[in-house]
Amino acid sequence: MNFIRIAALVAKEFHQIQRDWRTLGIIIFVPAFLLVMYGYAIDLDVKNMPVAVYDQDMSLESRALLDRLFEGGTSSFFRNIGQITHPGQIDSLLLSERAQAVLVIPVGFSERLARQEEVAVQLIVDGVNASRAATAIGYLENIIQSFGLDQVKQRLPLPIDFRVRVWYNPELKSNRFLIPGLIALILMVVTVIVTSLSIVRERELGSMEQLMVSPLRPGELILGKLIPYALISLLSTAFILLASALLFGITVRGSMGWLFITVLLFLVGALGTGLFISTLVASQEVAFMISSVSSMLPTFILSGFVFPISNMPVPIQVLTYFVPARYFLVALRDLLLKGAGIAAFWPDILMLTGYALLMLSVGTLRLRKILG
Repeated sequence: MNFIRIAALVAKEFHQIQRDWRTLGIIIFVPAFLLVMYGYAIDLDVKNMPVAVYDQDMSLESRALLDRLFEGGTSSFFRNIGQITHPGQIDSLLLSERAQAVLVIPVGFSERLARQEEVAVQLIVDGVNASRAATAIGYLENIIQSFGLDQVKQRLPLPIDFRVRVWYNPELKSNRFLIPGLIALILMVVTVIVTSLSIVRERELGSMEQLMVSPLRPGELILGKLIPYALISLLSTAFILLASALLFGITVRGSMGWLFITVLLFLVGALGTGLFISTLVASQEVAFMISSVSSMLPTFILSGFVFPISNMPVPIQVLTYFVPARYFLVALRDLLLKGAGIAAFWPDILMLTGYALLMLSVGTLRLRKILG
């Protein structure tokens, strides 16, 4: 390794990136912009869900239940669109999507509560959006059960005092779970795409022949290509983490040192993937297409970003072990949300290290063939 030649190539890459302001913007500012857009757009929480009420009892107890549902600290979850007077209105409300759920309180609701008898409260939910419907059902069940327990406590003390404490995400906000996944997705996609164009651009500009006759070795060429993009990607990561802290309140609870190591390993692997792709194709258009598909789809679907890996079929779960974002996401959530130490995610660090070494080795072998 000749570090003078590497430094010269690094300076050349920085000069080329500086001249290409679009590439610089993609690496530094686009990830932070995408984080803001996706962070606010992707929200799995139930907010302001329109709910109609068919209260057949019209008692003080039924009104107390509705107050608990729509006003008792849960107004951001459900929105009361009004009282209906006939069961035939339920179908039209759900079909027109003016309501996404209808709560039916039966006749005798208050009398059965007074006699401490079981009373059935019906919830009719539009299940087209299964995820939203399931979340809404869970919220409503908790509210109604809490109301029922309060009614029982007024007449008979319960032998069990059941209390719930939620750690790491007390508000149960979905964006706190999604933001680390967005960071992994954005860094993977942007880094692989930008780097995959580097070698291809050398071919299209005709400068690859000059590199082939120069004394540069494949390892030196790879380092010269990786170092500038790695430094800029680290700067982009800092922008993303700053945006996460300012906009979503997600700060680093764990070690900054282990966060730096984790991000660096992931970025080196992604940069190596981009370089490897660039050695397989001859045009920037094909490199862009391959890098987009190979980085975005596995990271979005198979990393545990949105869809739990445990819910996937076993053959699909096996495929997730080949997705580096899976390991990066585990370590990132431990560091950002839980404040965990290395003992919690050291296997993921080892996998990221292996991924980075593998992609650098494969890229070196491919580049050695190109350079002859």
